[in-house]
Amino acid sequence: MITSELNPVITGSTEPAASQTSVLGKDDFLNLLITQLQNQDPLNPTDSTEFTAQLAQFSSLEQLSNVNENLEQLQNYQTAANNSQAVSLLGKEITANGNSLKLSDGEPIDCDFNLSRDAATVVVNIYDSTAGFVKAIESEGLSAGRHTLVWDGTDRNGNPASDGSYTFEILAADANGQKVKATAIFTGTVDTVTFENNTPFLISGDQKVAVGDVIQVATPVN
Repeated sequence: MITSELNPVITGSTEPAASQTSVLGKDDFLNLLITQLQNQDPLNPTDSTEFTAQLAQFSSLEQLSNVNENLEQLQNYQTAANNSQAVSLLGKEITANGNSLKLSDGEPIDCDFNLSRDAATVVVNIYDSTAGFVKAIESEGLSAGRHTLVWDGTDRNGNPASDGSYTFEILAADANGQKVKATAIFTGTVDTVTFENNTPFLISGDQKVAVGDVIQVATPVN
């Protein structure tokens, strides 16, 4: 028979809830010092050494409070500067780390990426919005640096792919078959700026880019 001795269910408990702790500020600390002076015994005044130590504590508390206020002001200033910078990028063409593609009217799309070193073989795999494989694009003998492979908008059977959102990944290897680091790059025009938890993000099509991930900004060519 299973008993409830090890895990008793307690109902109607009358134990008091945990009390909230109060934090003394510099004004409270000063009031305590003044009250202490007003109520000390004239025949047995507060020891001067102890009183000096209390004054030193108050001075330190006041300095820390001022530092905290200055840090809050600096943080607010930095947030405002970041927001202003993000808004100034509206309508600009940005390049950032990202692997999103937007297929429209079956038009060819550039798949941009950076290679950390020379690669003998490079394969770009295209995936649809459900992570389903669509097509592979291959190239050989690419040097270190930025490159572009073009997806013609068709699937692996040569049929036109549906318009919509896609992603791509890059697989690269050197002549010895060793993996070469490759980084996908996204290029697009900033349509919208959103703010999440005081952090600005740039929206370009379906791509959301943090301002810190932007590696290049340019004015779109009309």
